[in-house]
Amino acid sequence: MRKFKSNINRFFLRNRDKGIPNLMLYIALGNAVVTIFSLLPGGSMLYYWLCFDKTAILNGEVWRLFTYVFTQSGSDIISLIFIYFFYMLGRHVEISMGTFRFNLYYLSGIILMDVFAMIFCPVYTSEIEALMYRDTLLLYQKMAYYLHLSLLLTFATTNPDSQFLLLMFIPIKASIIAIIYLILIVVDVVGLSYPVFNFPHNLFPLVAVANYLLFAGGNIRNLLPARLRYRRSRPRRPAGTDPIPFRKEPHKEKADYNHKCVICGRTDVSNPDLEFRYCSRCKGYHCYCQDHINDHTHIQ
Repeated sequence: MRKFKSNINRFFLRNRDKGIPNLMLYIALGNAVVTIFSLLPGGSMLYYWLCFDKTAILNGEVWRLFTYVFTQSGSDIISLIFIYFFYMLGRHVEISMGTFRFNLYYLSGIILMDVFAMIFCPVYTSEIEALMYRDTLLLYQKMAYYLHLSLLLTFATTNPDSQFLLLMFIPIKASIIAIIYLILIVVDVVGLSYPVFNFPHNLFPLVAVANYLLFAGGNIRNLLPARLRYRRSRPRRPAGTDPIPFRKEPHKEKADYNHKCVICGRTDVSNPDLEFRYCSRCKGYHCYCQDHINDHTHIQ
């Protein structure tokens, strides 16, 4: 399994720059257009023409399987701020993952949500049934929101020590926000936010988390404190044995790795699943792992 993961990582690394570059820019612009149209009289029709609707899809409007990614926002100016926020998150995640891997990450999120929604989302045949399923149908119209919110988890576990400014002046670490996000997901799943009779629809937020685990789940350990995050197990001395009484002559060990992170000391041998890069802004030849290449103090 470790060799398989290593081969997958090499494949993504070789094809890093393939795909649609800056994908989140186009997604953000589409959401901004829908939001601005929603502010105009009658402009909300564009939102309802693009959002996910299983009944409409079964009637031939198959474009809704993909266009729902442009319906994250609401119908007010503040929504544009959140669109920009998710764009910046997506941009940082793309830089960390690479264009090709990020494109696959986003596409798989769309497909996983479509599969879940097409299986469990109710179908209505009249306005009365639509009113009966109103709360459930509104949940599935938040597909883009949950998809883009998973970018927050991906960014936070890749850059756990980065900080956000809550209310524009309260600094809070990205790792704390990720933990809060996971707690809210658990609250949704156990039914504290949705009625019990909405099962299995309350499991819908887990789809975005599953997509995260598929592509970046190894970074979830970054939510742990640093002393536990990089802690390595040391071999224990067998019981009843004493340390060697004489002094050994020091000897230099030959490096058995190709890349070693300057910050945490991990290598391509101890952590073969990690990606290592060299910073062009540091003075000298300094190597960093994927967790620290975008979050370190440049050496001058």
